[in-house]
Amino acid sequence: MSEHDEMNLIENEVINETVDNKIDETNNDENNAVIADEAPKYERIPLLAMRGLCAFPGMLLNFDVERDISTSAIDAAGENKRRVFLITQRDIMNESPKPEDLYKIGTICQIKQMLKVPGGGIKALVEGVCRARMISATLENGFYVAEAEEIPEPTVKHSAKIDGLMRKVIDLYDTYAQLTHGVARESVFPLFGMKDPGRVADYIAQHMFLKHEDKQPVLETFPIKKRLEKVCAMLAHEVEVRTIEQEIEETMQQRMQENQREHYLREQINVIRAELGDERGDDDAMSYREKVAALNASEEVMKKLHKEVDRLDKQHNGSQEAAVITSYLDLCLELPWNKTTNERLDVIAARKILDADHYGLEKVKDRIIEFLAVKQLKPDHKGTIICLLGPPGVGKTSVAISVARALNRKLSRISLGGVHDEAEIRGHRKTYVGAMPGRIIEAVNRAGTRNPLLLLDEIDKLGSDYRGDPSAALLEALDPEQNATFRDHYLELPFDLSDTMFITTANSSDTIPRPLLDRMEIIEMSSYTDNEKLEIAKRHLLPKQKKRHGLAARQLKINDDAMLDLIAGWTRESGVRQCERELASACRKAAAKIARGDAKAANVTVANLPEYLGARKYMPESSAADGEVGVVRGLAWTQVGGTTLDVEVNVLPGKGALKLTGNLGKTMQESAEAAVSYIRSRAEFLRIPTDFHTTKDLHIHFPGGGVEKDGPSAGITMAIAVISALSGATVRPNIAMTGEISIRGRIMRIGGLREKTMAALRAGAKTVIIPFENESDLEEIDQTVRAALRFVTAKHLDDIIDVALDFTNVVPPTVTPPTDAETTKLDVVAPPVPPVPTVPTPPRVRQ
Repeated sequence: MSEHDEMNLIENEVINETVDNKIDETNNDENNAVIADEAPKYERIPLLAMRGLCAFPGMLLNFDVERDISTSAIDAAGENKRRVFLITQRDIMNESPKPEDLYKIGTICQIKQMLKVPGGGIKALVEGVCRARMISATLENGFYVAEAEEIPEPTVKHSAKIDGLMRKVIDLYDTYAQLTHGVARESVFPLFGMKDPGRVADYIAQHMFLKHEDKQPVLETFPIKKRLEKVCAMLAHEVEVRTIEQEIEETMQQRMQENQREHYLREQINVIRAELGDERGDDDAMSYREKVAALNASEEVMKKLHKEVDRLDKQHNGSQEAAVITSYLDLCLELPWNKTTNERLDVIAARKILDADHYGLEKVKDRIIEFLAVKQLKPDHKGTIICLLGPPGVGKTSVAISVARALNRKLSRISLGGVHDEAEIRGHRKTYVGAMPGRIIEAVNRAGTRNPLLLLDEIDKLGSDYRGDPSAALLEALDPEQNATFRDHYLELPFDLSDTMFITTANSSDTIPRPLLDRMEIIEMSSYTDNEKLEIAKRHLLPKQKKRHGLAARQLKINDDAMLDLIAGWTRESGVRQCERELASACRKAAAKIARGDAKAANVTVANLPEYLGARKYMPESSAADGEVGVVRGLAWTQVGGTTLDVEVNVLPGKGALKLTGNLGKTMQESAEAAVSYIRSRAEFLRIPTDFHTTKDLHIHFPGGGVEKDGPSAGITMAIAVISALSGATVRPNIAMTGEISIRGRIMRIGGLREKTMAALRAGAKTVIIPFENESDLEEIDQTVRAALRFVTAKHLDDIIDVALDFTNVVPPTVTPPTDAETTKLDVVAPPVPPVPTVPTPPRVRQ
């Protein structure tokens, strides 16, 4: 049986005996027979108030006396019988206690020794004589004199219960002395020679480390049996408390020993490493453990990092594995697992920032503001991935930077152009030499926050080969339903990308993988008009270049006419990058003049513009000359914006061969064949000899063979050029057209109308023919372009013949009927010429 269980058993026995004693209280003559004088004894005696101490009869007590009232009392007692009445005060903080502040029961003591010490204090040694009750107390000669009634000690007849109770008390005190520091085991020995149970109780109460509030009830308990029971209960409680304290202390001591042992062993390892020349200078593993403990991350992350630290601790410092683990831990500790920035969702402030950073782009700004408004109303809305689609130089990246500034998010840019390895997106496995995390984790790490804005630039230029498909790796990162647990191969831990905002940019949607495109919302950013370029150059580009080249505002001035001439003659692009480069060139020329002292300021005009920029790079585009046959101006879309595309047709004597030159793609070759097929079926209506396919060869050429040309929008351009060349009709001046054709002459829808119409305006066209299905796209055309051009929409090629061609001077063809000999040579007789159709529905003209 353990000591704790034994103490509980003893305490229960004490309680049971207490209950039995209450039943036998009426028969206390046997147990508590008190032999007293017939009259109580009273004594006038000096009173000494004790702070925190209780004196018991028969016990020695050593204490210091410092208060003046106490020294006066003990001095008076030393002069008369050397007896003093010690009573404990209730509040130990009371410096001047009154009689009512003292307990009523105290002890009359005999002074054994008195020793005055320097400073006025007295050291006193007293022995308790008997208990006494304070009847009254009066202040005399600077100290209190009490009227005390002595309480004689009861005489007890020994019985089995008294003896058993006394033994239990002694055993408990023995256990208490073993558990308590400061209580000598020798203090237990006198108890074995004591026969008086009352003296045993007083002795134990005197020597226990208890407050005076706990000892005073023992002093005030006169019946011996009750006094033993009280002391027994106090001992049982203290033994239990001391046992718990000892268990706690042993546990703490064990942990300290384990830590000391671990520290000792680690120091030994460090000494051994130092002897082997492998001293690290600092305990890397311990340092990493402290950093991991301070990391605010999930339980899974903490467990993984602790495991890696344990692996590092077992590695040789110069080993390759140690370097890999160190790099991995450094990355994990730098990642912002739970660090975020406060997002600003204020649509008014965001609009001001977008307007300040960009001119025009109203539809783009409106769409971004709508996205922010939804986030403001529902902050946990994940939304869709925005893809800014448009030609180079129109400001896709700068719009994303403005969005990040408006949202108060950190921006991190990832260039995807030429990426063809899946590991560049998702990271390498740590088993590879030179393994590193993917670009997404690196970008988040650079941003230093878990909710940055990641700009995925040139997403349409992703590649794929035997090393994997990076677009497939992006699916998990860009899908709001999956990216909360994005796993990088190097990290091997789930990282939450759900609060990350993604914006992608692309020049063309044709090369974006379909599954990736399905997760993105396209916002088109088309080409700028010359007037828009003028405003952008005045508001943003020119001030930026002046500041970059150290020019004050008054040191370089470029008027609007010169700026427009610069845009038209030195740039030919959809965006404004080349324009900015030319402005930088002008700033350098001006800075050189000012530095040489040739001028204090530079004023650029149309006349002196070549002086700053050199010879004109692009001449104004001109329409086909009046009366020219077989030359038609088409419109095309390229990745750098819209452009004009002339087509030339020559008719040569031959046997119906069709020759295509100009580096044409397969789509345009098929469009040419479809156009010729339609013309053959409508030759008589188009005033073309019906036998041209057997007597003439056609050569269709697109100038500029160094550039590959392809796309589904040149069908009507080639058809009109062939009709003009075969019929001799002249192409009307200042006209351009775009549209695809079927073999039945139906004009089909095309794309890139905004860019194509801008190219037509730059080329000086006045009329533009477009498919009828693109009529709704005219609302997207810039107002300047719409006001300058006349748009003709048509469903069928027959509808635009008279709009595009002038048949005024065309003589109807004469077809020579075949001779009988020629007829007999034909295996199949040609079908009759179809009748001339009715006049087609006139095309719809939009101004």
